[in-house]
Amino acid sequence: MDFLVLVKQVPDTEKVKIDPVTGTMVREGLEITMNPLDAHALELVISLKEKFGGTVTVLSMGPMNTVDVLRDAIALGADRAILLSDSVLAGSDTWATSFALAKTIEKLNIKFDLLVCGEKSTDGETGQVGIELATLLNLPVVTYVSELIELGSDFVLIRRSVEDAHEIWKAPLPACLCVLKSVAEPRLPTLAGKKRAMDAKIEIYDTKLVGIRPEEVGLKGSPTRVVKVFNTKIARNCRMYADRDVAEGIERVIELIKTVLEGEAG
Repeated sequence: MDFLVLVKQVPDTEKVKIDPVTGTMVREGLEITMNPLDAHALELVISLKEKFGGTVTVLSMGPMNTVDVLRDAIALGADRAILLSDSVLAGSDTWATSFALAKTIEKLNIKFDLLVCGEKSTDGETGQVGIELATLLNLPVVTYVSELIELGSDFVLIRRSVEDAHEIWKAPLPACLCVLKSVAEPRLPTLAGKKRAMDAKIEIYDTKLVGIRPEEVGLKGSPTRVVKVFNTKIARNCRMYADRDVAEGIERVIELIKTVLEGEAG
């Protein structure tokens, strides 16, 4: 059985900066790591490969330093790593990103029975790429996957979290799963895995090689755009009551509650 995992490189969240002009993240000079939820997705498929056999391919889109994250994936047990990297991809929104990934999968004829990705990334927090990619590839997709219950030769049975409950879903293969961190706990790389990663070949492609036109991706190919970035300002008309003023404060709170209730009743 063959597995494909989407892996994204994300910056240290404490050092994130946004370009106020373009509304995009400034990634230059930032320390990067594997998106945490993608690490849980990777662990899931590696454990499935150990149980059922097959191959694990990791696919990413990003700048050239994403190679380090892909080597980490190989050290953990992935067999093949592919990077789509091109300056024209800069500023791609979720749709342009999904389009580029879909074109790469189709052009390279990447075969898989199960496509798995983290529910969202810590830099964008949209949770859209997995769903959009599955749509472009005409795959059934299940989101908020908290547990993989069973994997058959032609189906996958999963537990899906919904607010304070859960659902059991059965989907035909090939399928796409967008997973939560509860699906698997990431392992640490072994020394043998690290050595293998050092010598591994990372396949790197640009948009021209996979048949993507510049106007289809990046800011030009993105139907959505961040037009303004600003820090929220919280303003409150606050009055503090203490010591001998406590009784007065309680009376004031009661008056405010009455006002609200009367407004709702009206």
